[in-house]
Amino acid sequence: MNVSARNVFKGKISAITDGAVNAEVELELSGGDKVVAIVTEGSVQSLGLAVGKEAVAYVKAPWVMLLAGTPDVRFSARNQLAGAVSALTRGAVNTEVAIALAGGTVVHAVVTNEAVLELALKVGAPATALIKASHVILGVPA
Repeated sequence: MNVSARNVFKGKISAITDGAVNAEVELELSGGDKVVAIVTEGSVQSLGLAVGKEAVAYVKAPWVMLLAGTPDVRFSARNQLAGAVSALTRGAVNTEVAIALAGGTVVHAVVTNEAVLELALKVGAPATALIKASHVILGVPA
């Protein structure tokens, strides 16, 4: 299956915290990085989500927010993935920024060219990708 989401993270479910309406699902990627998704309890049941099961997390690049350097502020975004800028692809209005995480996963964000300048993003610079857990879509192999 091909999808338009730039970020496709494959891994195994390492934890599920059930709630009355929603569940928090933690996906451990092959390099040890973790992505957390908030999904409905109905999705947990219909997808058969369980600890140890293979799953894929999808995140559109425009949903990824970026921080430059080392954060000195705490954020409510559940996914705070620190790494280093590994590539910048500049367009007329936006730039695609790739951040390589310690475990080898690469997170892609699309931000304005102005934001790249304001944050002084360049290859090798430390950066953190912020992704709200509610912006993570989970899928399982058929």
